[in-house]
Amino acid sequence: MTTPCDIFPLPLPCNALTLGMLPLLIGWLLDLLLGDPQCLPHPIVWFGNTIALGERHLNKGKHRRLKGTLLAAILVTSVFAATSALKHLLTSPKLLPLAGGWPWLLISSLLIFHSLAGTTLIREVRQTFIALDRSLNEGRKQVARIVGRDTSELSAQEIRTAALETLAENLSDGVIAPLFWFAIGGVPAMLTYKMINTLDSMIGYQTHRYKDFGCFAARLDDAANYIPARLTALLMLLASGRPSLLPFVWKNGPRHASPNSGYPEAALAGILNCRFGGPHTYFGQLFEKPFIGQNNRPLTTHDMHTAIRINRTVEAMAILLIMLLLFVIHYHALSSSPHPLFTFTQ
Repeated sequence: MTTPCDIFPLPLPCNALTLGMLPLLIGWLLDLLLGDPQCLPHPIVWFGNTIALGERHLNKGKHRRLKGTLLAAILVTSVFAATSALKHLLTSPKLLPLAGGWPWLLISSLLIFHSLAGTTLIREVRQTFIALDRSLNEGRKQVARIVGRDTSELSAQEIRTAALETLAENLSDGVIAPLFWFAIGGVPAMLTYKMINTLDSMIGYQTHRYKDFGCFAARLDDAANYIPARLTALLMLLASGRPSLLPFVWKNGPRHASPNSGYPEAALAGILNCRFGGPHTYFGQLFEKPFIGQNNRPLTTHDMHTAIRINRTVEAMAILLIMLLLFVIHYHALSSSPHPLFTFTQ
């Protein structure tokens, strides 16, 4: 039977390696080409619908923090358990030789594709700048698609700032963090991270409605993004050829209300020599946020193109690093203790 190894030859007989590297490459290329097609079923949308259903029924009455904690814990555990069981079934020594590895290759490629959110956000940011060139009102409407703050009274400068802040933050949350957790625990860890991040984006706000119910979800997301956010900032500086900005990032990153989002935002602010942050309105409440950077210069379309180029470069760097890591890990595993998963197509 033809297997994925036959179309992805490597200098060692390693199906485990192929079934990790090839889906990663396919998933990333699909995101580059397609973004998030509206016509396809999307597991993250299912995550959101499940969270919304739980929130409607549980976020009321007494013990909201406990109920929110239980909801988050159950959903996160369920995603990891279900994805791990599916992977174990489709890559078991009994089924793998029969199916040639194709079921898990296809499913994992699609799951990785749906877990990456680089292209869609880049398109939205580009459209925000284009809409703003047409009119201030169109710019406000377009940027409202990608930010949670009130955009009805934003100035042109504030719209561009919001779009670029979101682009930097999404590079961490939507690309590097999923890839980081993929490197740690494969597709199950990647999907689990996406559930954590979706929980935070829906109920992890410091508003009257969510501050108790979403407290655990917000703290869990902070923990899951701690290393990826700082890694993203470092990769951004390397991609731009500006590693000397590391002290600037480490000084300004903690100024953000989030323990993580400030680092990629500070990296982009340093690279562009601009200023991010400041007060924003969320769900009718004004939140005072410190500024990141000091040069309050007008942002331009050129800045947007620079930011997008950095995003794309960082994505490619992360993919190459993970593929190298997978190769090293599986080469060591093969040389030390051969397993049927590595050898059935020799």
